[in-house]
Amino acid sequence: MPSPDPATTDPDLAEQLVRLTRRMHRAQQRHMESLDIALTPAQTRLLRIVDHYRDGTPPRMADLAARLEVVPRAVTTLVDALEAKDAVRRVPDPANRRVIRIELTDTGRSTLHALRGARRDAAREILAPLTAEQRDVLGGLLSTLVDGAAARC
Repeated sequence: MPSPDPATTDPDLAEQLVRLTRRMHRAQQRHMESLDIALTPAQTRLLRIVDHYRDGTPPRMADLAARLEVVPRAVTTLVDALEAKDAVRRVPDPANRRVIRIELTDTGRSTLHALRGARRDAAREILAPLTAEQRDVLGGLLSTLVDGAAARC
């Protein structure tokens, strides 16, 4: 028997997902404010992307623009702001002096660590009403959705 179409099963499901995402974002922002971290969501995402390159060659601005799906000028603005906060730095590519790469500073790494803690604290707060079993089920469902989306992208 085929699975029912989610759109016809529960038309409010999309709205619930949006509301939960917004709630998670607001909770994370509150935790970040208590840590005195003032970053935009785009700056936070850029830090996470740069961190993914930590074991290899730091990304170029064009690499970041492609990953963020924005124009290179937008990345320049983000990098400028994060550089002013001493979270990232521009470094020359040793193989090509015309190429500039972006790497995290120690401040950027500690900021990213604090951001991850704020996200975990926000999730803990939101998931508090659930039992351990319900959290396990939710985790499995979310993994299915995330893995399924990754296979299609």
